[in-house]
Amino acid sequence: MKKMFLLLLVLLLITPSIYAHVIPANDSRITYVGRTLQEGNDVSFDWTGVYFRIAFSGERLAIKVSDTHRNYYNVWIDAPMSDEPHQIITVEGTDTIIELINPAYLKRSRRSVHEVIVQKRTEGEQGKTTIHEIITSSNGKFMQAEPLRARQMEFIGASYDCGYGVDEVSHTAPFKPETENSSRCFPAILARYFGADHVVIAHSGMGVSRNYGSKFDGYHMPDRYLQTFDMDSTQATRWDASKSELAPNITVIYLGGNDFSVSLQPKYEKFRDGYYRLLRSIKDNYGEDHPILCVSSKAHEYLYVYIRDLVASCGMKNVEYMACCPALHLSTDEDLGAAWHPNYIGHQKMSYAFIPYIATMTGWGLQDMPVK
Repeated sequence: MKKMFLLLLVLLLITPSIYAHVIPANDSRITYVGRTLQEGNDVSFDWTGVYFRIAFSGERLAIKVSDTHRNYYNVWIDAPMSDEPHQIITVEGTDTIIELINPAYLKRSRRSVHEVIVQKRTEGEQGKTTIHEIITSSNGKFMQAEPLRARQMEFIGASYDCGYGVDEVSHTAPFKPETENSSRCFPAILARYFGADHVVIAHSGMGVSRNYGSKFDGYHMPDRYLQTFDMDSTQATRWDASKSELAPNITVIYLGGNDFSVSLQPKYEKFRDGYYRLLRSIKDNYGEDHPILCVSSKAHEYLYVYIRDLVASCGMKNVEYMACCPALHLSTDEDLGAAWHPNYIGHQKMSYAFIPYIATMTGWGLQDMPVK
């Protein structure tokens, strides 16, 4: 009887370990790309396009996660990031367990070590995500995921940079969060082309001195750029680049179209001063030699002139400008998604315009890679 009791006690003690091997979200073997905040063992973020890499061996992989609203995520398994994820998951609720890999998948794979990439598709307005734990089977093991790449890119912008409506097939369709996809817009396409990690600081409707459809008061991208979280307008958690491992080789700014969105238009001095503040913040983060490409959408004739003139007079090193004119190279029938924003094909076409500038400013040159 005593032996049976001891055996039962041992089984009760080891049973939990049979099912799960758990590490905290802030474990150094996980690689996060984007602006995040570690609080205790948790890792939180809300900017569009933030992604993380996990390497492990085992029969299952899951994450324990909470979200302040509802976000959608792309998941790639044993493959690099691309325009086609293996699965799309919905993250909502508190302390939710989401399975990413199960034994059924492993039966189709001959790999002993698996790498999983999870990327936030939706922007900050859809909520803040907190990763609590990464979980595998009791016989599993976590390895060091691919670290941050030597090539890194930073993109600052608005809805185009977020992939707003990119998965919709008609320009007359209304926007839905489900059709926003950060892996199918030009920042992700360019990062894949150059073999770089990338960070996106973008929010739909944002302007330099005036947001879409609003007056000139309010909160604009030169202010938002300073934040760890997109939706934290109090700046209670300001971003400190000196404490981050992120070190972009170039920053691409695609802003200004929202400033000229309706009849009201900013005066040059107001637009220039806001843009200068943004340029100064970038230089303070990464140094005076850091390359910055300022892109004018040519949505309005004055916008192109504003950016051309302010770049010429800013007095900062390695700041260049280019014009991108979607109206000339995007077809309504083939290239537009929801609410007159580019779909994936439209973003591919736009990416071709950026490549020569980035290749020259970074010294990376042209790549023998598809633009996709």
